[in-house]
Amino acid sequence: QVQLVESGGGLVQAGGSLRLSCAASGSISSINAMGWYRHAPGNQRELVATITSGGSTSYAESVKGRFTISRDNAKNTVYLQMNSLKPEDTAVYYCKVVVTTYYSAKLTYWGQGTQVTVSS
Repeated sequence: QVQLVESGGGLVQAGGSLRLSCAASGSISSINAMGWYRHAPGNQRELVATITSGGSTSYAESVKGRFTISRDNAKNTVYLQMNSLKPEDTAVYYCKVVVTTYYSAKLTYWGQGTQVTVSS
């Protein structure tokens, strides 16, 4: 069974930085796309950033220029470097990983979420 372990969330001051990580383990043949979503109270869940197996990235307009998504294929891990954090970045951040199983199926897994709180 595939497990996702998220870490790196916490409380930071505006203008500060955090680095989120999401490590996948279990019955994985390969990892395809990986991404980060966030959900703040009163808002819809929104896509923050994605990275394909080939390394192509995309970002929400609200975070472009401040956040960087990357991956370490050897560690089956995706990262989200968040700089110049703003209070509006406060949310629960969820890791999303699309994997290819040993029986050649593509399945999507979600992490449990990690809280990011940015104070004024």
